[in-house]
Parts: sequence; structure tokens; C-alpha cells
Amino acid sequence: MEYRKLKDQDQDESSAPGDLESLRGKPIPAISPVELSKWKLKSAVTIALTVLTSSQAILIVWSKRAGKYEYSVTTANFSVEALKCAISLAALARIWRNEGVTEDNRLSAKLDEVIVYPIPAFLYLVKNLLQYYIFAYVDAPGYQILKNFNIISTGILYRIILKRKLSEIQWAAFIILCAGCTTAQLNPKSDSVLQTPFQGWVMAIVMALLSGFAGVYTEAIMKKRPARNINVQNFWMYVFGMAFNAVAIVVQDFDAVMNKGFFHGYSFITVLMIFNHALSGIAVSMVMKYADNIVKVYSTSVAMLLTAVVSVFLFGFHLSLAFFLGSTVVSVAVYLHSIGKVR
Repeated sequence: MEYRKLKDQDQDESSAPGDLESLRGKPIPAISPVELSKWKLKSAVTIALTVLTSSQAILIVWSKRAGKYEYSVTTANFSVEALKCAISLAALARIWRNEGVTEDNRLSAKLDEVIVYPIPAFLYLVKNLLQYYIFAYVDAPGYQILKNFNIISTGILYRIILKRKLSEIQWAAFIILCAGCTTAQLNPKSDSVLQTPFQGWVMAIVMALLSGFAGVYTEAIMKKRPARNINVQNFWMYVFGMAFNAVAIVVQDFDAVMNKGFFHGYSFITVLMIFNHALSGIAVSMVMKYADNIVKVYSTSVAMLLTAVVSVFLFGFHLSLAFFLGSTVVSVAVYLHSIGKVR
């Protein structure tokens, strides 16, 4: 009797995995330490990018004094490019120390490789300068909404330049995105339909076109030589960025810098803003390397609402129903655009 009981028990135990598999499909595999570390890295990058993205516009607005910038925006942009360049060099130094200098991570490059970087560097220069002046027409939450127009420009430029097909879902997402941006800008307390004036919309569209073209061009450069270390590619990009911003300082703020100094008007918030811009650029590079596009989707969606909530306490922003609904629609459009890629 005891032998039969033990035998029946063994049969029940041996059949349990099969029953579980028939009920739930395949058994859940154990998570390896490598997959766990990748998941932790992706989570850390997502949180970092969300915080940096949401605080970017807030810090720019917060750095103003009596509605104007007391510091030179050209020197601030130069400082951002210099900091990103220093971070890339520090990352390269660590790679050289651990792995040695190879053909793919050495700084020396041929002219035909380097000559392509001035184009996106110049586009980012103009886009970053417009980023400061657009706040004369739009608040921080509105800026986070309108900057999503670069998804449309990027998608269309992908189609034109890189010959990538856009799915019907992506085209629909573009329309939904425009509707969401417009809804978020509705102004029920004024005769004007939209909160942002015409100049703000023009600057937002120009910024989207510049950002989209620079992003597509940069991706084409990066993927032309995929084995090339990304820190080397970033270094050359940031070097040309520093050069163009130096020219902008001479053209726009030469007298002010010579008379008052390079760091005149800088405050603790200004320094935080510079670090934020630099780390945001590095975080986007890490997303491209270690994560995927869905990370940017979630970061953008959460950052819009997070910026609005923080602006309520810092700047007295009125979180209207139109803005909330518009933000929700934009988030859905961004998600649809991401999942609607042609495979």
C-alpha cells in the first residue's frame, strides 16, 4: 500500500509540469543575471531620461530673472557642448584603460569621416538657441507639448532621406499628435482660441524641423560605421558644436562677454540647467545604445505631465482640462507611432 501511494505521488508530481504547461503554456524561464542587469540598466536610463526631460524646460524658465536671461545664452550653449565633450573624453579614457586603443575607439579620423559632423552641429546650434527664445511665447508645459512636433518632422524626413516606409498607424499617429497639441493649447478664458501666439507656433515648427533633420542626419552618420565607438562620434559632434557656439558668442554677445565676463549672470539654477542639457544628450545616446525607442516614448509621455505638475507649484501654471486631455492624446499618438513601425 505504501509503495502504491509513493508511486501515485511520483506520477502526480511528474505530471504537474505537464498540467501547468497545458494550462498556462510554456513554463516561465528563470531570469538570468545578465538579463536582470540589462533590465536594471534600462530602468535606470528610463528614469534618468524622464527626470532630465521634464526638468529641462522648467530650469530654462526658472533661470530667468524678471522675465529675461541675465546670462548669455550663447555661453550657456557653449558650456553644454564643452561639458558633453569632456564627458565623452572621460568615457573614452576609461575604455582605453580597460580595453586599450583600437581602430574603432581612437580619436584620430580621416577627413571624409569628420567632414560630415558640422552639418548636424550647426542645426543643433540654431535649434538650441531657439529653445531659449521660444519661452517668450510659451510656458514650460506648453513647450513640452509643442516639442513633440519633431516626431512628425523626423518621420517624414526618414521617409524622404532614408527611404523608410511609414505605416498607416504612423500616419494616423501624426494626425492625432497634431490634434493633441492643438487641444492642449486651447484657451477657454480668452478671445484667442489658442494660448500660444502665432510666433510661438512658428518657432516650435522650425525647432521641430531642425531637430528632426539633425536627428535623421546624425543617425545616418552613426550607422554608416556601426563599429565606431559612440563616444568618438559624439566627441567630434561636440567639438564642432563648441566651434559654432564660439562663433555665435563672437557675433551675438562679444561685447557683453568681454566687458562683463564669460560667466556673468550665472546662478545656481543656470549651472543646473547646463548640467541638465549635457546629461540629457548623454542619456539619449545611452538610450540608443542600451535601450530602445519605447524608453523615449514613456519618458516623453511622463515628462509632459510631470512638467505640468511641477509648474503648478513653481510658476502658478493652471492645469486645465484641455491641457490634460491634450497631453493624454499626445501620449497615445507617441505610443502609436512607436508601435506602428513597419517591420
